[in-house]
Amino acid sequence: MTGLTPPEGATEPVRHPDAPAPGEPLGAHYDQCFGCGDQSRGLGLSARAGEGVSVTADFTVGAGHQGAPGLAHGGVLAAALDETLGSLNWLQRVIAVTGRLETDFVRPVPVGTELHLEARVTAVHGRKIYCSAAGRIGSPDGPLALRAQALFIEVRVDHFIENGRAEEIDAALADPDQVKLARAFEVNP
Repeated sequence: MTGLTPPEGATEPVRHPDAPAPGEPLGAHYDQCFGCGDQSRGLGLSARAGEGVSVTADFTVGAGHQGAPGLAHGGVLAAALDETLGSLNWLQRVIAVTGRLETDFVRPVPVGTELHLEARVTAVHGRKIYCSAAGRIGSPDGPLALRAQALFIEVRVDHFIENGRAEEIDAALADPDQVKLARAFEVNP
């Protein structure tokens, strides 16, 4: 199993010079994405560029996100963290996939809660990108509800072309909007 502690020789993350400015919305990387896309049963997560190599995001827990009555499903909360962590790739201008995600659930999150998420890249070692994230209830300074450490692995676009369903890959590749095309393949678990 791959550890989540950066090895000796790992470097500080570098924000790409063309990355969106702090506070700027990142938008959906792919309109069919469960996390940030335009999906009726998705998360509807909206991320913004932060300082350095960090992002913030907001997610409101809806009735369709329940596990136990009145509480968010842990898998949905983990997906929200994963989506937020994946948004970091846009700040580095790399294509990367989730290699490992370790989540700690600190307190229950009720339906109707606005969850404030923050993620940052902590180190880079070759193709490995080490990240951390936290989710707080009600405000960026609210009670800690969950946290995660993650390892993303940089891949080439071939990863998606060789493994994705052909009709979605072909449609994404045919999009004349080059920024939208590049973002479609920036992150995928």
